[in-house]
Amino acid sequence: MSSQKKASSRHGFRTGESIVYPAHGVGQIVAIEDQEVAGMTLELFVIDFEKDKMRLKVPVAKAEAVGMRKLSETDFVERALKVVQGRARVKKTMWSRRAQEYDAKINSGDLIQIAEVVRDLYRAESQPEQSYSERQLYEAALGRMARELAAVNEVSDTEAVQLIELNLNKGPKRLPKNAEAEGEAETVGEADEPVEAEAGEPAAAETEQEKAA
Repeated sequence: MSSQKKASSRHGFRTGESIVYPAHGVGQIVAIEDQEVAGMTLELFVIDFEKDKMRLKVPVAKAEAVGMRKLSETDFVERALKVVQGRARVKKTMWSRRAQEYDAKINSGDLIQIAEVVRDLYRAESQPEQSYSERQLYEAALGRMARELAAVNEVSDTEAVQLIELNLNKGPKRLPKNAEAEGEAETVGEADEPVEAEAGEPAAAETEQEKAA
């Protein structure tokens, strides 16, 4: 059983406010209510995620611990847009490991980390197409970033995506499809570790040892 409270603010969050929840992105606090669970009364934030057509109830006392936060300030948004202008950084590790790292960044709730995924997985029209799994992660990151930009700048999601893409195209010149992948992005990590490429995903550049063999 639950009862909605008249209180409009708790722990710095208020009803009607847009917030960011790490696993779901931007949502809106629509109510603060009490709910009895196992004989105990819990105070809960009721959060709607319009894009996902989902409602989440978060214990007020645990909101900050689970990473719920306010929208980024405009200067932080500008920092994130600067990030997507940078050169892609691709680790020489197996794709499955990189995919896990990208997913963790997307669900971190950190706008800068999300921007890094957008930057690293972006492909210009002149570049090789993304693999299916790359595309899924890219779209997830782009969507998360765009929704926060839209909420902060008070524009539509479409306008936010256009702004991100505009900044992506300000980055280092993207090499054409036939260019060597090695020159396309800055590679970091262990050079000797084998790289697993999926169908449609460009294989990583050879290591110096392999070239010499």
